[in-house]
Amino acid sequence: MGAGKTTIGRYLAEMLGRSFVDSDHEIERKTGATIPWIFEKEGESGFRQREIAVLNELAQQTNLVVATGGGVVTQRANRLLLQRDGIVIYLYTPVEIQLQRTYRDKNRPLLQVENPEQRLRDLLAIRDPLYREVADYVIETHQGEPRLLASKIIEMTLGKENLPQYKSYF
Repeated sequence: MGAGKTTIGRYLAEMLGRSFVDSDHEIERKTGATIPWIFEKEGESGFRQREIAVLNELAQQTNLVVATGGGVVTQRANRLLLQRDGIVIYLYTPVEIQLQRTYRDKNRPLLQVENPEQRLRDLLAIRDPLYREVADYVIETHQGEPRLLASKIIEMTLGKENLPQYKSYF
């Protein structure tokens, strides 16, 4: 959360001449409901089921840049799909920066708790190893402006041999 996935993803897509999709926005578009509403009515497990379905649809497409929700890696099916069908960039952001970027955002249901900083620390403890497991590359987002980070991603990935250009970035 608060890593800059959507902002960096948009720049990356623009630079690569690819389409950009934010999986959370796609879930909202398909359901006609906001993420907080889905969490309220269906709980996190209901949301995660919707997330798996949308990610499966997106994985069938090529030449995309996809910004996934922060918890996408908590589902084994998603981790396998990401590894198989895309180039995965983990945008690592320290909790202090995440907190600054998300502190007043009411559209983040997992942070609507008494101690959002502790929640972010707990989530990072669970998610960080999972992201590192599936990531082809790790970028620290607190070390540069979004456009420069997108350029860095391009330099890292397109310079490597045998990376198919048609694959999507997640």
